[in-house]
Amino acid sequence: MNASWLLRRLALILYTVFIVSVLVFGITQALPADAAVTLLGENATTEALNAIRERLGLGDPIWWQYLRWVGHAATGDFGLSMRTGQPVGPEMLTALGRSLLLAVAAILVMLVIAVPLGMVAAVRQGKLADMATGLVSYLGVSFPEFVTATLLAMLLADTLQWLPATGYVSPLEDFGGAVRHLALPVLTASLILVAHVARMVRSETLDVLHSDYIRAARLKGLPERTVLVRHALRNALLPVVTIVALDVGYLLGGIIVIEEIFAIPGIGRQLMVAVTARDLPSIQAGALIMSATYAVANTLADVAYAVLDKRIRYD
Repeated sequence: MNASWLLRRLALILYTVFIVSVLVFGITQALPADAAVTLLGENATTEALNAIRERLGLGDPIWWQYLRWVGHAATGDFGLSMRTGQPVGPEMLTALGRSLLLAVAAILVMLVIAVPLGMVAAVRQGKLADMATGLVSYLGVSFPEFVTATLLAMLLADTLQWLPATGYVSPLEDFGGAVRHLALPVLTASLILVAHVARMVRSETLDVLHSDYIRAARLKGLPERTVLVRHALRNALLPVVTIVALDVGYLLGGIIVIEEIFAIPGIGRQLMVAVTARDLPSIQAGALIMSATYAVANTLADVAYAVLDKRIRYD
């Protein structure tokens, strides 16, 4: 991995964001929504509507509107929200931070649970631990997010009253309160991910354990713990890196259900509100920011591949 590879990856990220920006701008322009009517209301006079269209440049050619918009977006200026009248950029970036906090916490919890679970299932293949892991995995993939979230909220918030059911608290303001409010959404998201990753770790670990270099390590008399942790686990985790990178995109897009149920003002929920209100600047900003985040996550996954497996080189 060298500087030229990093530059190529950066160029690929920029190219991806450019393609997404064209698609998002084109789709939002094709939506049956008039920005002037959205801003002033359906009872606005024709003169007022024409004036706002001229001020916003809505009568300009589409290509010029796109260049103007993408030029401002490159500096972080996504315009004003048609719903709130506030700058879209800071609002969406703040919402992205909340979603990333939830996503990263869910992925960390998932790794702590899924990796040992998959390893134990592989080592104990065909035994009770393996069957229990399979049952947990099947249950995890069987229940959609809204069912898991509802059941956990009913049990831990309503019945046992251990955790708050809804709301969001910034960790910078109250760390303990933030942990309590994030516990249910994080648990909901991580349980779904555990089901996928535990099965992946089990499958990859089984393949690694039957490889020649594992047999050689055992013949050298290395302790079983060393064989599993130092040799088997490191190689079995490579496909998990890809899954984690894909999960970032899944969490940012699919976590909207969890954010809605637990009233977390993340970027998924903000984007849903923007679509409902036909808030075009917020839709454009949210889609562009999410695509850029997903592209960066995939690049970080490639870097992690090189760190975990010294045989991989990006030259």
